[in-house]
Amino acid sequence: MEVCLTEEERDVEQEKSSGLQKGGLITMPFIIANESFEKVASFGVVPNMITYLTSDYHMGIAQGTTVLLNWMAATNLLPIVGAFLSDSFLGRFLTIFLGSIFSLLGMILLWLTTVIPGAKPIFCDIQVPQSCKSPTFIQYTLLFSAFGFMSIGAGGVRPCSLAFGADQIDRKDNPKRERVLESFFGWYYATAIMAVLIAFTGIVYIQEQYGWRVGFGIPVILMFFSTILFVVAYPLYYMAKVERSMFTSFCQVILVAWKNRKLTLPSLTDGSWYNRNDTEVNTPTETLRFLNKACICKEPEEMSKGVSKDPWSLCTVEQVEELKALIKVIPLWSSSIMLSVTMNQSTFPVLQANSMDRHITSSFEIPAGSFSFFSIITIMVWVVLYDRVIIPLLSKIRGKPVYISVKLRMGVGLIFSITAMVISGIIEHTRKTKAIEEGFLNNSQAVVNMSAMWLIPQHVLNGLADALNIIGQTEFYYSEFPKSMSSIASSLYLLGSGVASLLASFILSTVAGLTKGEGKESWISSNINKGHYDKYYWLLAIMSSVNFFYYVVCSCTYGSCADRVVVEGAKIDNFAEEKESEVEQLSETRST
Repeated sequence: MEVCLTEEERDVEQEKSSGLQKGGLITMPFIIANESFEKVASFGVVPNMITYLTSDYHMGIAQGTTVLLNWMAATNLLPIVGAFLSDSFLGRFLTIFLGSIFSLLGMILLWLTTVIPGAKPIFCDIQVPQSCKSPTFIQYTLLFSAFGFMSIGAGGVRPCSLAFGADQIDRKDNPKRERVLESFFGWYYATAIMAVLIAFTGIVYIQEQYGWRVGFGIPVILMFFSTILFVVAYPLYYMAKVERSMFTSFCQVILVAWKNRKLTLPSLTDGSWYNRNDTEVNTPTETLRFLNKACICKEPEEMSKGVSKDPWSLCTVEQVEELKALIKVIPLWSSSIMLSVTMNQSTFPVLQANSMDRHITSSFEIPAGSFSFFSIITIMVWVVLYDRVIIPLLSKIRGKPVYISVKLRMGVGLIFSITAMVISGIIEHTRKTKAIEEGFLNNSQAVVNMSAMWLIPQHVLNGLADALNIIGQTEFYYSEFPKSMSSIASSLYLLGSGVASLLASFILSTVAGLTKGEGKESWISSNINKGHYDKYYWLLAIMSSVNFFYYVVCSCTYGSCADRVVVEGAKIDNFAEEKESEVEQLSETRST
């Protein structure tokens, strides 16, 4: 009797017969090194970029921030494209390799802007804007090409690196694969977080102490090593076959439902629904019933198993339910976009820190671009406290397992975000008042007699907002989606961040245009002491408050979550650990 083998099982048998074993732990150092070096390199150029654009490219604060927001939008949206190309056409190895090459090219172009004479405008006194020339078309093209290549590179590396590493050890012939996977995830996330911290401290410090040429040159070297280390292990990698793309599946359901729009929906119990050959018979749910027309068996032969069906003419019940699950969470997903808008205001704290006393000792001061370090540390501390202290303590007090609802955590995260914006406005109002009192109204480069440590509370609150809301978001998606849609969970977060960057850019441009009149400074003035960044923060706080009520409506409309039924005794710890890993990835991604 012939035994049907899966694609993976056939690969395993072929490897055994040839005597060449692919994948395994031997590949882990190369994959983790590629990811770590890429993160140090790419994240290291971000924090101080607003300073580079304003000082060397003579951009105004509003223009420079808009450029960075659009760059962030591309960096967050392209990984979704990369994931689609990887799943449907290229495979993970080729996608990561091409992404690494593009990232390296982008960083080389950025470094060349500091090396090539004439690659950027000549130096001028930014306190006298009339003496500063705007960049030429060629200079803009070189700079934006660097940003574009780095975004394309991120789109290739970031959605595939973790999954490619898991492919190497998550094999059916490995009896210890669960334990090995757990170990790999732990090392992966630990090195990813460390890479981000090194980027936000070490690379930023080098940029401030040794200049842009060295500060942008080191990421080039790191990205070169990242690419070489990944490619050199090519003969050792296991290459998983390309499978169906979830995006393609969604398009098939929509198209087939539209084709069958004139059909009458049969009873849910009459068995006229198409299921995959290897699954038990299921019926579609009553929600979004018009999509059920995509899985109606119109002819008797379509109901017989073992007969291959054209997915562009007939979809499975599973495909239909996957799309329904995605559509159902969209309102709650959209309510978290405003939180990402507030987090994307990363350029203003850098400008504030530059104008404040950043000294810890008489000889050492924190780089202005390194204050995001406090947000990352807050996220890390919260993850540990929540999983190892808060939940066990509450469970002990109540005498039974306790699980805090994901929707409650998401809502509390939004409240922390609102509070962070209010406090940011208060701190900026105080800083600006001191600057005027000390006679620095026309000197935005002057350092005010006020400690930059006052900026730490808003970074801590932003970190808590991220930790609560982003963890809640991802956990919510994982609990509500079928297992086959696990990759969509992180993609939704990236999509939200990308949309938020575009929205933040629109809000900034609109505010800058509306508040700038004849003889009147814009709120987003290039002179931080003449602008009204405090009012801008408070405007975001008001918008976030309105968004919070929108979230409450969406939450109540959605109804109960699956997370209320997954908590059963000992399962809590495993569930929390699984989500902790996912959140560490999101907190690291969020730092862009």
